[in-house]
Amino acid sequence: MILMVSVQNLDEAFQALKGGADIVDVKNLQEALVGSAEPYLVKQVREAVPQDHHASVTLGVVPNQVGTVAMAVYSAGLLKATSVKVGFMDTGYDEAVEILKASKRALEGSETKLIGSLFADNSLYDGLDSHEMVSLARDGECDGFLIDTLTKDGRNLFDFLSEDELRDMVFQGKKLGMSTALSGHLKIENLDELSRINPDIVGVRGAACSKGNRNDGVHWEAVSNFKLQIQMRESGEIKVRNNGQFNDPDNGLDGGWTVIDGTGRTCAGILAALADHVSNNKESFVEVIMPDILNVYDVIMWAEEGMHQVLTQREDEEGFTRILIKP
Repeated sequence: MILMVSVQNLDEAFQALKGGADIVDVKNLQEALVGSAEPYLVKQVREAVPQDHHASVTLGVVPNQVGTVAMAVYSAGLLKATSVKVGFMDTGYDEAVEILKASKRALEGSETKLIGSLFADNSLYDGLDSHEMVSLARDGECDGFLIDTLTKDGRNLFDFLSEDELRDMVFQGKKLGMSTALSGHLKIENLDELSRINPDIVGVRGAACSKGNRNDGVHWEAVSNFKLQIQMRESGEIKVRNNGQFNDPDNGLDGGWTVIDGTGRTCAGILAALADHVSNNKESFVEVIMPDILNVYDVIMWAEEGMHQVLTQREDEEGFTRILIKP
């Protein structure tokens, strides 16, 4: 999991970077239902953020106007944003798909990724059901999706969608090769559930602000603390599960299997490599080198769904987890 911090100005962007944020996400929290920052601010942040860091743009809840949204998305591409998030509240499903496809066309020739977004609390506004997020992102030709919230009454993502529901959506998105992100008034206390769900990206605002108040502004120490808590769960220093461990080093296998190096890959990339291997070679064993403990559970779930056998799970001398699978 990597950390995305929402910022409203250049000073906050620098605070987020100092605290170790992986993605600086520019938005306008003063506009109703979350809006977009002005282009000059996005340009400032993009130029200030090192190229090895992500600088994304949130358009918030977009209007039901295909051309208007596509033009805004096109601007994000011109400004070289890493990604642009297009969110829907009361838009119909087919219309949302049309808007996303037009947005995808608007990004042709740029490296900006298209992220579709629904809000877990859309039911409060008679909006598009957030359970349709995966299918909407797929049909809208998105590179990934974000599930967020609009409510500002103290409730957060888990007040509207359960851990199991979110886990299923994130896993299905990964199997389709999409990036997956969760946000919505998340706090450090939610990190155990988030780690079990294991989205690619966790987005925060209030938790990254001084004293936890989203109106106080982003502060690097709050960002750093949140980032540290993520890393402690990725390394297994803080355990979020007690099951799924396999220990059988004396299985009699002495070589000849394929090794998939998952270091430097997203979880979706690891699952895609596994699926490709199994489709082309159902006889040989495959060993996966996992970059962190959280992705291990996704691989185990993938194996169980495909009726593959997990033979061993061990830690190697470099501290990576290795999983041996028999298709």
